[in-house]
Amino acid sequence: MKRVAVGIIEKQDRVLLCQRKRSARYALKWEFPGGKVKENESLEDCLKRELFEELNIKAEIGNCLLNKTNVYPDGGEFEVSYFLIDNYVGRIRNKIFEKILWINIAELFSIDMLEGNREMVLMLNEKQ
Repeated sequence: MKRVAVGIIEKQDRVLLCQRKRSARYALKWEFPGGKVKENESLEDCLKRELFEELNIKAEIGNCLLNKTNVYPDGGEFEVSYFLIDNYVGRIRNKIFEKILWINIAELFSIDMLEGNREMVLMLNEKQ
């Protein structure tokens, strides 16, 4: 099972989503930014590295909001930890995704998100 660290970046009532490339596994699905943990890397260090590689920001990693295991029909199995990003330095810039989007939290249900993110979407919506 792969471990994944994900960042929830909020601004007012909006959250940052990223769309996977056409050539990626689960092509064009929307997700929160983050990525796979390397060997001997902490979740927090992974997320800092991924957010810099993907969005060009240096992030302060906040509280862990949710840990869950996601199993997909194609056999993909991921242990995902979602962290609040309290603060970051730098201007967000899309470095690897098809698109990035700031979306109102209430509209998250209308986006074609990775199924594994559904519980986090529900939590964000309840917090409103």
